[in-house]
Amino acid sequence: MSELQLKDLYNGFRDPDTIKAFKKIIEEDAKKLNNPINIMEVCGGHTHTIMKYGIPQLLPSNINFIHGPGCPVCIMPKERIDHAYILSMQEDVILVTLGDMIKVPGSNGSLQDARSKGADVRFVYSPMDCLKIANENPIKKIIFFAIGFETTTPMTAALINVVIKQNIENIFFHINHVTVPEVMKELIDSRDEHVDSYNHNIDAFLGPSHVSVISGSKIYEEFPRDYKKPVVVAGFEPVDVMQSISMIVKQFIENRCELEIEYKRLVSYDGNKKAQELINKYFEKIDLFKWRGLGNIKDSGLKLREEYGKYDAESVYKDILPIEEIEDHKLCICGDILRGMASPPECTIFGTACKPSTPIGSCMVSSEGACAAYYKYGNLL
Repeated sequence: MSELQLKDLYNGFRDPDTIKAFKKIIEEDAKKLNNPINIMEVCGGHTHTIMKYGIPQLLPSNINFIHGPGCPVCIMPKERIDHAYILSMQEDVILVTLGDMIKVPGSNGSLQDARSKGADVRFVYSPMDCLKIANENPIKKIIFFAIGFETTTPMTAALINVVIKQNIENIFFHINHVTVPEVMKELIDSRDEHVDSYNHNIDAFLGPSHVSVISGSKIYEEFPRDYKKPVVVAGFEPVDVMQSISMIVKQFIENRCELEIEYKRLVSYDGNKKAQELINKYFEKIDLFKWRGLGNIKDSGLKLREEYGKYDAESVYKDILPIEEIEDHKLCICGDILRGMASPPECTIFGTACKPSTPIGSCMVSSEGACAAYYKYGNLL
């Protein structure tokens, strides 16, 4: 068997003829639907594919997209952004995080603002870069501000594993990893006291593909079983999305409600068991994690296990890190967008006061944010 190449993951999945073929199939099948279908793409990567390739314009009017909260930068509440800012301003600290975090505004400003004031903030593509930074700065405390869903959690766990095995004493972790199934349930039946109760109109989900590579498709079983919401795990290329929509439509016209995998070239039912074992070794669930716009969601966040507490920056620096919750800008509707209750053009400051160069809300900052997608590709509407 030949070795898998990166090009194998997208070659043929941007083919116009294939896209048009799926368009015709979906149009014919959609005529048999009794009611319109509202499909939520949970992942921000799907949102950008949908907008970039003009997929809404290819679909019949009775198939609609609802944008979800699947952007790890977008869902980060201001109080955690403030933690990153405060930690970065400590004289003995080098704060390290992933690139999209640079412009997200907290109540004190962004990490870019902290950098302009002299903070040593560094952005990396791989958490393992912390090892080199720590080695080059032995008298500094390196704090890795870890973000992301199940996709990036194994990389943080791998770094922790090396730090412990090599007994590296100047690397610490501020953990902000979150999990997908819990927020999907929240979107269906939220009644959190921190946000207004809302009635969802989600009929089906496009399952996040990269998350599923790690966790396996099994994490979505409860949605067709308990909530009567079909889930199709979809790849990120336009043909992937079109095929996944076709699979969802066929479920409805055939009166089925199932979990299916479209992204079979990388996703399995069980997922990456070695990665799961590494995650479970170093992390455990926390009771509540606050998501921007959705409030506190039970069991949706991770924390370091108690035995690794000496590496936990939230514990080490607890005396200077605030715990009060902070409201978003009054004109920003990121919360409604992340809950699927509004689209970016409905925001009064979209594209004017709030744009990528001067973001007011997190949805405009991240490369996976819905507002950033609409701003970049809105001319395709």
